[in-house]
Amino acid sequence: MSERTIFQAMSHRHVISLGPDATVHEAACVMTRAGCGSVLIIDSHTTLLGILTERDLMTRVMAKALDPTGTPVSKVMTPHPRCVPPEMRVSDAVLIMIERGFRHLPVVAEGGKILGVFSVREALPREVNTAVDLAEFHERVNDALG
Repeated sequence: MSERTIFQAMSHRHVISLGPDATVHEAACVMTRAGCGSVLIIDSHTTLLGILTERDLMTRVMAKALDPTGTPVSKVMTPHPRCVPPEMRVSDAVLIMIERGFRHLPVVAEGGKILGVFSVREALPREVNTAVDLAEFHERVNDALG
């Protein structure tokens, strides 16, 4: 059985985005309405500037007691996020997430077209297990190399 690509696994195949001047409150409302855990921050030329996630809302807004109605997303987003191509295998994407400590990856096609966001929740258990096995293998190799 061949493994799915990120694009095949994505449940949201549309881009959920806001401009950099949108407020954190607006972002939380958009994410709630869309039932997703992140929103892409895009400029007027459809250039990806960053990503704002549920974790960002907790650690960069709530934990710092910032006013969500007065704080622009550009101040608390993760700038220049790691992006992946739609043809990447799900286990490879999950491996990146494990190694880098995040749960959302913007999916960008050749030529820079933004296709959406892949969430770790979209991975099947067997795909996660493959990624965990690869992460453990990488760790053993790194330990052996010193």
